[in-house]
Amino acid sequence: MLLKSLVYPKENLTTINESTTLQEALDILEGTGFRCVPILDESDQIFRGNIYKMHIYRHKANGGDMDLPVTHLLKNATKFISLDTSFFKIFFTIKELPYITVLDEDHHFYGILTHSTLLNMLSQSWNIQTGSYVLTVVSNGKRGDLATMAKIISKFTSVASCITLDVGQDFKGRRTLFTLPAGVDENKLNQIIDHLERKHFEIQEVESLTMQD
Repeated sequence: MLLKSLVYPKENLTTINESTTLQEALDILEGTGFRCVPILDESDQIFRGNIYKMHIYRHKANGGDMDLPVTHLLKNATKFISLDTSFFKIFFTIKELPYITVLDEDHHFYGILTHSTLLNMLSQSWNIQTGSYVLTVVSNGKRGDLATMAKIISKFTSVASCITLDVGQDFKGRRTLFTLPAGVDENKLNQIIDHLERKHFEIQEVESLTMQD
């Protein structure tokens, strides 16, 4: 994964020094509109954690000392990835975080990967802007099913993208979403569906991308 192209580098970010007070941090957060920012050490290289606006407000509302350093309320100290981290680890590490910190090969703070950037990358992989239809095809999940489905579709058109979803134990099978490229008309679509169904693949859903707003 070319993570560097998705990361906001340190020089383009608002960060807070570990000696910054909670009041100073709150002023920065209010001024920038961010709900949280990274905390770095005195060298401006080591990631210490994140400081969240809501935690500062909660601390203040409870009569807490606002002259304490931000490290008093730091969170997510172990939530970070490296530039060479695999996509799957990134996906499951970021979860509910607004962003995940990225470290370089020297374990220095490199930047952040935001939740929205990751989701945008995933949406682009569907080729929604240039596709015609998305077919949700249900198979038994047997070896060779994906190759067979792709071969059938490729008789009529190329495959713009393909995403396979492993579903829960309550569903005995596998859903595969095929995005068909622009130029596939309804007649060709119906031919593809007919040939897939002849091979006992179930077409669970057909979504037209040309009708999207």
